[in-house]
Amino acid sequence: MSVVDEHPGVSTLVGTPAEMRKRLSHSHAERVLVVAFEHLKSAHLDTVAETFASMASMLGAFVEHRDREALERLADVLVPRTPPSPRLLREMTMLVRARNAVLESGDWLTAAQVAQLAGLSTRNPSAQPNKWKKQGQIFAIHHSGVDYFPGYGLDRNAGFRPLKSLAKVIEAFDGRKDGWGLAYWFRSDNSFLGGKRPQDLLAAESERVIAAAQDEAQELAHG
Repeated sequence: MSVVDEHPGVSTLVGTPAEMRKRLSHSHAERVLVVAFEHLKSAHLDTVAETFASMASMLGAFVEHRDREALERLADVLVPRTPPSPRLLREMTMLVRARNAVLESGDWLTAAQVAQLAGLSTRNPSAQPNKWKKQGQIFAIHHSGVDYFPGYGLDRNAGFRPLKSLAKVIEAFDGRKDGWGLAYWFRSDNSFLGGKRPQDLLAAESERVIAAAQDEAQELAHG
């Protein structure tokens, strides 16, 4: 565990939950703000901690003294150094629309919902779906701290286990598409499939969907 304590009245702790509990049990602070990161490299944590400490220190100065300079410094921290380019704004807009379309499609299940459908243990409902994901049998999209699994990737005739064809599609892309990339691909009209969506044919015409994935993967490899 590391400690950032270069700002008067502000102390930032970095470490595991167990280390935090031990440290905070001896703290005399009047207020504590906890920010948890599920996925962040340890090398970046100290930088994040220092940024929070700087922001807290400057905000305190502003509230207590209404100091204009402190406000300017806070704005410098929060506002990007350069305005985003029109191209970046367009890409961000397209990304938001694409993700909203995926999430609003209603094709996604939490690990608990998958476990319920598949009759899995409810004690740790995420265990088996996450195991399937690690084994490349299914994929998930991560949104607001939660993994969502594609309902169309489950075989209703086999106890809602992952379709075998889904693993072959994931293997075809061989890491070239992450969970969101796979979600976009499955949801998009595909010319190789006559304009139909891969997710609509995955169960009934699995060989065609696998061939479409292999065809696009070859294009990605050479393009």
